[in-house]
Amino acid sequence: MSNTRPTKARATVLYHAYSALTRLALPFAYRKVARKLADAGVSAPRIRERLGYATLPRANDRLVWFHAASVGESLSILGLINRMRAASPDLAFLITSGTATSAAILAKRMPEGCVHQFAPLDSAPVLRRFLAHWQPDLAVFVESELWPQMLALSHQNGTPLVLLNARLSAGSVKNWQRFGKTARYLLGLFSLIIAQTDETTDHLRTLGANPDTLRTGQDLKAIAGALPYDDAALDTLKTTLGNRPIWVASSTHKGEEEQVLDAHKRVLADFPDALLILVPRHPERAPEILELLKSSGLNYTQRTKDDPITSHTQIYLADTLGETGLWYALAPIVFLGGSLMPVGGHNPFEPAYAGATVLFGPHITNMTGIYQRFETAGGCQKITSGSSLANALLALLSNSDTLAISCENSRDFALSQQDALAPIIDDLFARLNNANTTPFNSQDAHA
Repeated sequence: MSNTRPTKARATVLYHAYSALTRLALPFAYRKVARKLADAGVSAPRIRERLGYATLPRANDRLVWFHAASVGESLSILGLINRMRAASPDLAFLITSGTATSAAILAKRMPEGCVHQFAPLDSAPVLRRFLAHWQPDLAVFVESELWPQMLALSHQNGTPLVLLNARLSAGSVKNWQRFGKTARYLLGLFSLIIAQTDETTDHLRTLGANPDTLRTGQDLKAIAGALPYDDAALDTLKTTLGNRPIWVASSTHKGEEEQVLDAHKRVLADFPDALLILVPRHPERAPEILELLKSSGLNYTQRTKDDPITSHTQIYLADTLGETGLWYALAPIVFLGGSLMPVGGHNPFEPAYAGATVLFGPHITNMTGIYQRFETAGGCQKITSGSSLANALLALLSNSDTLAISCENSRDFALSQQDALAPIIDDLFARLNNANTTPFNSQDAHA
């Protein structure tokens, strides 16, 4: 395995101009993100984490810092953290992300030895303050979180940098190519880059990434494991629902709920006691969705109001955070949203690990290759419209053997991905064990 150190590249004129601009823009950027977090109910001290002010002490152990954008990226690393901590119990972990939703969900799911902070804004004074407190021994950036000063100052601090689960679209590549020297400089700061696909590996090589630090790996979402859930809650729901036909429409977006409701009406015509559990991607859209439910003429109840599911309930609006694993463990069929509308699709491995067969629409540009392999394995099925969704549901609910085989294929496909974690963990430990961080001084920290 390569242990290549990043080449010493010079910061470009564009990088220095960006650094100066972010210092000037800091008050305005902070005001914007602070307002958004405050509107989401985040406390004032926690909002100031975005200025690099820590609200938790640093553990005395070696610290691995994972930086992710939002919910999906943050959750994708939890399985990796669990495995690293099992291999080396002395490790501590810090996750940074930018959204209130990611913070709320991580608070319920983070393993022991792991803490969350809101990501520092990409401005030198903020980052110096952040790094002076946390002093990470290894920094792992997830997917496409390439903040120039965050990378450069961490590298200056002597922290080995890893870009994990790297993903770049053709459009992003075209944008980066306009600033070729700066792209080469930033990519040259990484001691290891693991891309999701061969296509991304080729893109990064084109942008100037060192081939000795670059390889294709497995998508982290594929190896994250099953979502957690409350065992007692699952047992209660199973007792309540008995043998009723159940399906889940998960991570739905605007424009999809109407099609999902029409499909469920067709299901009810053949299976009058069927239950749809509707899990919107953004629970804050609940008032809008409730209007659709009212006009549908169907009987519904709502999770956030602690409404019970009765024999008359036809739709259960699961508008809470952090309970998706419960719904996947409960239902054998999951339609994944973001695919009937041009959103790009969502992670199919979460329902697959729970043993649910997956239905998905045509708009899956975010993970086309994954769905192709999944479909070949017999664990999922492509639908093209709300009418197509109804047909697929009726076919599965009408044939218990077909449904059982598809669910088994789904779980087997997910479990087959787990072996890909071992080489990633080996690579991370190799860089961690060769770390040579240089602390910032106190004046830097408060500059």
